[in-house]
This record gives sequence, structure tokens and C-alpha cells, in this order.
Amino acid sequence: MACDGASASEIVIPISKDDTLIGVLDIDSPVKARFNEEDRRGLQGFVDILSANIHWEDLLR
Repeated sequence: MACDGASASEIVIPISKDDTLIGVLDIDSPVKARFNEEDRRGLQGFVDILSANIHWEDLLR
């Protein structure tokens, strides 16, 4: 995945359904060390809600 040249830090959260990788949530920041464990937990919670509420099988056809 190409990143912005100004990116100084990045956080990547895998998106999976039934043990199958569907994609990733990839966020970049121009600020060094921008993301921490609290950010990871919050974004993981978002991805968990997203994964539980999208009918992935409809998108993968």
C-alpha cells in the first residue's frame, strides 16, 4: 500500500471475518509516534463493530 511521503507514523488494524483477512484499516500521520495503545484499542473496537455488521459475503462476490 503506497503511503503519503509525509507519513511519519502509521497504525494498521487487520479486518477479518471467520478467520479470513478481508482488508486493513491503515491510518498514517505526519506526526512521529502519533499512535499509542489506546488508539489501537479504539480502532480495533471500530473494526470489530464494522466486521460484525457488514455482510462481507455480499461484497466478495
